[in-house]
Amino acid sequence: MRVLGIDPGLTRCGVGVVDVEPNRTARLVDVVVLRSPADLDTPRRLARIADGLEAILEEHRPQAVALERVFARSDVSTIMGTAQISGVAMLIAARRALPVALHTPSEVKAAITGYGRADKAQVGAMVARILGLDEVPKPADAADALALAICHAWRTGGVAGAAVLDAAAPPAPGTTLTPAQRAWIAAERSAAVSGAARRVKE
Repeated sequence: MRVLGIDPGLTRCGVGVVDVEPNRTARLVDVVVLRSPADLDTPRRLARIADGLEAILEEHRPQAVALERVFARSDVSTIMGTAQISGVAMLIAARRALPVALHTPSEVKAAITGYGRADKAQVGAMVARILGLDEVPKPADAADALALAICHAWRTGGVAGAAVLDAAAPPAPGTTLTPAQRAWIAAERSAAVSGAARRVKE
């Protein structure tokens, strides 16, 4: 299964392509950080990122696209740019009839490290280890994009078009999960419980 992972951003947009086998073996295909200068107006910045995404999709022909789910943050300008690029990416994928999956940061962290609140350094180190790289991809946007792609492939069992596992729901009757999938679900549930407990204390 070939997955394109996108860590959306208007100034820096991480894009990573990986091939993942059903046995979870992953191989790096390509990784790049698309950039748009702040001195351009927003429409031209969106067009520049869109052109880069189109070129990568055309070159590598992924079977699925994985995006980081956008969350509200205190910096409105940042969240707006992230949301705009996410929309551009989803439109481009839809025009190619590619399935698009949105993954939260905690989902990605849990899938890659087994811990839903791992930091960026831990995620980057695990991405390098999973892909057999000598160094952690930099900047962090690159490693995050690869992590998204790996997360999606692992959660679907490395099969194009397969449904994404839902940590909040029990497996369907007759579903057989791999040990890694069970570990991911346990880690994600743990992270969710920890977050709920923290909110109660606050």
